Amino acid sequence: MRVKCVICDKIESIDDETLVAKRLRNRPIHTYMCDECSERIEKRTNERKATGNFKLYEQKQNQDEW
Repeated sequence: MRVKCVICDKIESIDDETLVAKRLRNRPIHTYMCDECSERIEKRTNERKATGNFKLYEQKQNQDEW
């Protein structure tokens, strides 16, 4: 299966039977990001977390009394 990275527009081939390929076929809202872009985003995010100015907003979970 040929896929295109949403960030750098690089075209790659992935195996048709992988989980990523199945997700892309069955749910068109899912997008593909190449390994280089995902590693770059992960590295820069970790750098921002290390500065202390990075806030990760998570959903507040209400605890039921039951």
